[in-house]
Amino acid sequence: MFIDQTMRKSRSFVLYLLVPALLLSAASNAQQTGADSLLQNASLPNVIQYALKRQPLVQQSLIDEQITALQVKSKLADWYPQINFNYLLQHNFDVQTNIIGGNPVKLGVDNTSAFQFGATQTIFNRDVLLALRSRNDVQLQARQQTTSNKIDVVVNVTKAFYAVLATQQQIKVVQETITRLERSLKDARAQYDAGVADKTDYKRATIALNNAIASRKATEESLKANTENLKAVMNYPPSGTLNIAYDSIALENAIPQDTLARVDIGSRIEYQQLQTLKRLQEANLKYNKWSFIPTLSANGAYNFNYLNDQFSKLYNQSYPNSYIGLTLGLPIFQGGKRKYNIKQAEWQLKRVDLDIVNLENSVNAEYTAAVAAYKSNLANFLAIKENVQLAQEVYDVIQLQYHSGIKVYLEVITAETDLRTAQINYFNALYSVLSSKVDVQRALGTVQY
Repeated sequence: MFIDQTMRKSRSFVLYLLVPALLLSAASNAQQTGADSLLQNASLPNVIQYALKRQPLVQQSLIDEQITALQVKSKLADWYPQINFNYLLQHNFDVQTNIIGGNPVKLGVDNTSAFQFGATQTIFNRDVLLALRSRNDVQLQARQQTTSNKIDVVVNVTKAFYAVLATQQQIKVVQETITRLERSLKDARAQYDAGVADKTDYKRATIALNNAIASRKATEESLKANTENLKAVMNYPPSGTLNIAYDSIALENAIPQDTLARVDIGSRIEYQQLQTLKRLQEANLKYNKWSFIPTLSANGAYNFNYLNDQFSKLYNQSYPNSYIGLTLGLPIFQGGKRKYNIKQAEWQLKRVDLDIVNLENSVNAEYTAAVAAYKSNLANFLAIKENVQLAQEVYDVIQLQYHSGIKVYLEVITAETDLRTAQINYFNALYSVLSSKVDVQRALGTVQY
């Protein structure tokens, strides 16, 4: 009794310690899992790597690679000996009778059973030969599709990242404008109260401030939409916080792009995919031509046969038989089916050649358009960058002249509007030139991930 009570107390004590530990461990794991799904530093490289690991399109491509590899192994398994076993048990209610020498004779017994072991070895078969010769290209095709999807993800994520970044900077510009306008409104009101200026100045300041506040609200809503779009292309948790990290100097340093580079179509994943497809179509053409070659296989069997009229004695005596042989198969006439299949494969191969020609033409046009857009956006960016400096200088001078009584307040409002417009246009131009650079890299086939 004492021992039982001691054991129960020991188990209770262990449970008392174990249950809280398990609960804490589960909570810790849940927190860790949640933390792993969020980015602490959402820089562009981190955002791209996050998307490549979690984007469903990329994950599906990786799964397709595994499926393709298993399909190839399944096809190649036909090269191995195919061994089968069958068990037969049969009771004849009426045994077959035949006439031999004018006399009816029963051919068989009431009960039969057999254990049948059979094996087949393919020597030549066009299906397994096609699987053997095309397996590398089939698997390469799956990997190339993954690469193509990754490039799409990188391009989409990069552009969405720049869109969020540009919108964030616009909000900062508008907020700085609101701060300046609030200070100007305070000064205009003070001058009006002191009788130095009329009420027109502070009313104009109020109008400009209200417009800036409305602009900030619209930009904030645009930021929400752009952020959700970035989360979507990343497969980022909608409820998670995405803290965009950037270096404005690094962004400007990333602008330069060699516009004199020549397009190497071989670096385009689309071209590589068409080359792989062409090899597969050539293999398909050979496959159809092999339809005129006989199929050949070796086969054999060993059977344990049991025959007896009495079921209870059925397995007392075995009558085995075995054989080994070759099977040669050759369809002689199929209504022209093989000839038509060969012609169809030849036309499919020619079609791939035309796809390659079409791609070469479209790549050159795509690259030319991408470079033209990049150069245009770059020129616009450089001009607007200079405008920002000039607008800041003009605003500072007019602000001083207004306080000195040289300029009217309307010119201050105009200068402030020009400054805000130039600053917003600067970040829009920066986004445009960086996005067009991505298009140039895609046309060149040099997108990195």
